[in-house]
Amino acid sequence: MDMPASDLEAIQTLQQAYERVVAEVAKVIVGQRQIVEQLMVAMFARGHCLLIGVPGLAKTLLVRTLANTLSLDFNRIQFTPDLMPADITGTEVIQEDRATGSREYRFVKGPIFANVVLADEINRTPPKTQAALLEAMQEHQVTAGGQRHPLPEPFFVLATQNPLELEGTYPLPEAQLDRFMFQVAIDYPSEDEELEIIKRTTADVEVQVGRVLDGSEIRQLTRFVRRIPIADHVARYALRLARRTRHTRPEAPDFVRRYVLWGAGPRASQYLVLGAKARAALYGRPYVSLEDIRAVARPVLRHRLKMNFLAESEGITAEWILDRLLESTPVDAGGDDEHDPLARVFRAADAGEA
Repeated sequence: MDMPASDLEAIQTLQQAYERVVAEVAKVIVGQRQIVEQLMVAMFARGHCLLIGVPGLAKTLLVRTLANTLSLDFNRIQFTPDLMPADITGTEVIQEDRATGSREYRFVKGPIFANVVLADEINRTPPKTQAALLEAMQEHQVTAGGQRHPLPEPFFVLATQNPLELEGTYPLPEAQLDRFMFQVAIDYPSEDEELEIIKRTTADVEVQVGRVLDGSEIRQLTRFVRRIPIADHVARYALRLARRTRHTRPEAPDFVRRYVLWGAGPRASQYLVLGAKARAALYGRPYVSLEDIRAVARPVLRHRLKMNFLAESEGITAEWILDRLLESTPVDAGGDDEHDPLARVFRAADAGEA
């Protein structure tokens, strides 16, 4: 039941790297510790993120800085209404051999061929281009001229949306939103943080961040994350959170039946567990706690809840529903893992954190 020593060492390495990344990012980005944590959790769980925030909150700078600290190739794509799929995936061109005069097709890679791709304002481009990006996210490859071109590993897409502008936009359908592991909500800084931002950005100072990890180390550490065990009562709690968002299920509470048109699918349960495992590793723990599930519940579930007309008319949001769910969802006090010694250790740890 014990984890191998190599896995425990990898978790310790990841915890130390996480603290160093946070320190390096803090040289450039003021505050936003929780946002950095959520991005790191998604990366080490091999997921993609959708960042929601008004302009000027340093979304691009945050992603670029994080990529630099992890020694990852970074590309930014500004999505516009006239952007075509080939503009991001690449295209085939005819190349002539001057010596022989023969011609052949050669694939020219697009900006999606990077470790970290920032899809800026993804809702400004038509569905055809959105679908090309999302296919690459799912398959980690681009197909052109019948040939498959694998994307570099690790590969992460961090897409942004402006919640204020709706005219001239193409909102992502719910089925495509479900492809994103997290929806990260970026809010305004506090007064003290904004003062520090003003001081830093109006001074003649150039900050360089240090490199903490590289691509090969990240690939190796992500494999260890999936080996972290999870007790049955913690997994059941994650499953119960997702299932209680479905208004047609008997376990759905009254407020879900009243305000939710449809809830989270099975992918949400998977991402709750994967995100909790990654967060546990970032904090140096070889097990998943209930607090890990609660910490990733909002970014995993907020974009997977479709509110009905009554909720919109009364100003009820997905965040309100999630707050109520986290307050009311019971933790399994017994069950099949009651006689499992490892589960008893995890349950004791959860009790100590409560």
